[in-house]
Amino acid sequence: MLKLLPILLALLYGIAMYRFSVWRTKRDLDEKSTELADPSLRRMLERMAKALDVERIRVHIYEISPINGLAAPDGRIFITRGFYERYRAGDVSAEELASVIAHEIGHVAHGHARRRMIDFSGQNALRTALAMVLGRFIPGVGAMIATFLTSLLAARLSRKDEYEADAYASALMMKSGLGTDAQKSLFRKLEKLSGNAGGGTPAWMLSHPKSEERIAAIEANERRWQVEG
Repeated sequence: MLKLLPILLALLYGIAMYRFSVWRTKRDLDEKSTELADPSLRRMLERMAKALDVERIRVHIYEISPINGLAAPDGRIFITRGFYERYRAGDVSAEELASVIAHEIGHVAHGHARRRMIDFSGQNALRTALAMVLGRFIPGVGAMIATFLTSLLAARLSRKDEYEADAYASALMMKSGLGTDAQKSLFRKLEKLSGNAGGGTPAWMLSHPKSEERIAAIEANERRWQVEG
């Protein structure tokens, strides 16, 4: 029982951190966001709402400068002020920003945001268990290897989520009559917009797939859907 105590403590710590993270995230989003009111984007949202057979899709602007979109654990959709300003400057089209919103709706539909936060507790317990085992054979660096391995696992799960959300967004954009061209064109310019081309980091270490791989996956889905349709 004593041997399992560190793992149990890590699991309890993960659960506590999950609850704290949910509370902190909700508070931060409540304090720093306002509902999107842009007329052109609202028309895009109305088309997507009709395609989903829902009355309305609510999107909020999160008042931070990085270029991003996000789906909160409570199901709300956000785009950042930085992303919205790029749209207003003409660097991003309404259709391209709509594809980001569709992608975040995909995260909500698949339950990714809530599951990722829950997964944190399991990954923390796994990291502790690996550190204990590896520490016996490789003293001093066992904990570092455990952290590295669990980070790889988390990145792989995150990439899988991104592909699923991309596929959902493609289907929604097509059903809304917006098509996937904007989704693909945004990926082609996203790294330049965000100022982060990934450097020399291998693709399997990144939490998001490379843009060209995401575009290829979208085009593969389109071909498959055409055959199935």
